[in-house]
Amino acid sequence: MRTFTKLLKTELKLNIRNMNMVIFAVIMPVVVLAVLGIIYQSKPAFPGAEYTFLEQSMSAVCTISICAGGLMGLPIVVSEYRERKILKCFQVTPVSPVMLLVVEFTIYVLYALASMVLLFPAAACFWGVALRGSWPAFIGSWLLTLVSTLSIGMMVGGIAKDTKIASVIASVLYFPMLIFSGATVPLEVMPGMMQKIVRLFPLTQGIQLMKSASLGLPAGNLRQPVLVMVVVTIVCMGIAVKCFKWE
Repeated sequence: MRTFTKLLKTELKLNIRNMNMVIFAVIMPVVVLAVLGIIYQSKPAFPGAEYTFLEQSMSAVCTISICAGGLMGLPIVVSEYRERKILKCFQVTPVSPVMLLVVEFTIYVLYALASMVLLFPAAACFWGVALRGSWPAFIGSWLLTLVSTLSIGMMVGGIAKDTKIASVIASVLYFPMLIFSGATVPLEVMPGMMQKIVRLFPLTQGIQLMKSASLGLPAGNLRQPVLVMVVVTIVCMGIAVKCFKWE
């Protein structure tokens, strides 16, 4: 436990000094919220809606941090350590692949948590946004979305030989998920066939669950989204640990 704590503190300090994830995982979601708030203010999501556009968008804004950390930050950091032979140095220490991946995983959980802690008070203070549904249900769906997305980053970071390969894989995963999962383009406006395809993304399922929980809407069949995210998490974490390469 002492080794884990020391490694976590060191890696967190290095990560914060780099500032990339502070900007993209913490500051950017707040900036997006501010832009949406200025543009839409208290306008309803659609004519006759009981909730505002901003209240409907909160789930998608929360996933910006999850995407940045899980699909870009985590895999690139781990692969960079491999490329610079830092992982080779770790190999002769008590640090195991599982411990290293869990430390990096924890760092991006903290970023996502910091983002959400900033977003909701800011939204409530400046635009009167309130969570109309259940907080426990929202937090549960947020955690499931976070874990499943970060597990993909762990897998990429565990197997990518260098930062170039990790960046390519991360970009191929990051941009389609960010654009087509409902985080930017609403799922409802997509063609039927595209909706079926993008529902395979764990982020798509997570956003829909969070939206239902935050707005107090009927969640419908919970089995499919939960199953998709749990399966993605188990498979990706298993591959990340089993196929992890020190160099």
